[in-house]
Amino acid sequence: MTAMTDAYAAILTGVGEDLQRDGLLDTPKRAAKAMEYLTHGYNQTLEEVVNGAVFESDSEEMVIVRDIELYSLCEHHMLPFIGKAHVAYLPVEKVIGLSKIARIVDMYARRLQIQENLTQQIARAISEVTNGMGVGVVIECQHMCMMMRGVQKQNSMMTTSSMLGTFRSDINTRNEFLQLIRG
Repeated sequence: MTAMTDAYAAILTGVGEDLQRDGLLDTPKRAAKAMEYLTHGYNQTLEEVVNGAVFESDSEEMVIVRDIELYSLCEHHMLPFIGKAHVAYLPVEKVIGLSKIARIVDMYARRLQIQENLTQQIARAISEVTNGMGVGVVIECQHMCMMMRGVQKQNSMMTTSSMLGTFRSDINTRNEFLQLIRG
C-alpha cells in the first residue's frame, strides 16, 4: 500500500495541492485504502465467492435476480460507473444460493472494468457455476467519465447484455427475461 500512498501524494502535488494542508494530511493514505477496497475483486476467485453454495433442485424454471446495485471503476479514466445488474439462469438439477449471484456481480465489478466485459464475465461465471440451460445478464449504468468530463451528458445510461445458451437460441426465453426485468 506504500506505493499507492506515494502515488496519491504525487497526484495531489501534481494538481498543485499542498500535502501539509490540514484537510490533506492523511489523504494519500485514505485514497490508497479506498482504492484497495474499490478493487478488491482482484483478490477474489469464483470458487471462494460461491463457497460451495450450489444445491440440488428439481426446478427448471427461470431464476432472476433483478436490480443488483453495482459500483465499478472504468479502466480508461478510473472514474466510477454506477448502476444495476439483472441476472437470470435456467437451472438443471442445481441452483446457486441467491446471495452468491450478487457476490459474483460484486467480484467482477470491483476491478477496473468496461461495462461490456463486466456483463460477459458475470454471464460466463453464472454459467460455469450452475451449468444450467442458459444465462441472461443485463447491466444498466451511468458513467461518470461521460457525465463529469468529455461530453458531460448527465442523463445518459449505458445498457449491455449477454445471453448464453437458451437465452441466446430461444427468442421466447430471451423475451420472457427481458419482460420480467422491466416489471
